[in-house]
Amino acid sequence: MSPTQATLWPMIAHVALVVFLYLLLSARRMRAVRQGRARPEQFRDNREEPSESLLVRNSIANQFELPMLFYVVSILFYLVDADNPVTVAGGWLFVALRYAHAYVHVTSNRLRYRRPLFIAGMLVLVLLWAWLAVWLVLI
Repeated sequence: MSPTQATLWPMIAHVALVVFLYLLLSARRMRAVRQGRARPEQFRDNREEPSESLLVRNSIANQFELPMLFYVVSILFYLVDADNPVTVAGGWLFVALRYAHAYVHVTSNRLRYRRPLFIAGMLVLVLLWAWLAVWLVLI
């Protein structure tokens, strides 16, 4: 597989994470309704979310913040042929950190673990953008 094709797989893996989180959100909301801890109309405006589904909802929202910059840089790598095994590895590292961050977010939600994972992902993303900038200066 060429680095160009390999650049796309971390994005696909991240989409799989988002889909899983939406399924988890639905399951947790349905369980809360079945157990009588929530009513379906509560979810219309999302003002009274049970805590176990609120964690998932917040994790989903987080997947559309920093990762959007990851999608942009990955697509730009693809378009300008700036990808190589190092940038592909960086993409996989970023996505692995997003999986770990989401896991902590929807389980214990302990900032002691979640924050370092977020910061590490952000640093990987900064390095990917720096690599793109260097590449554009050198070509």
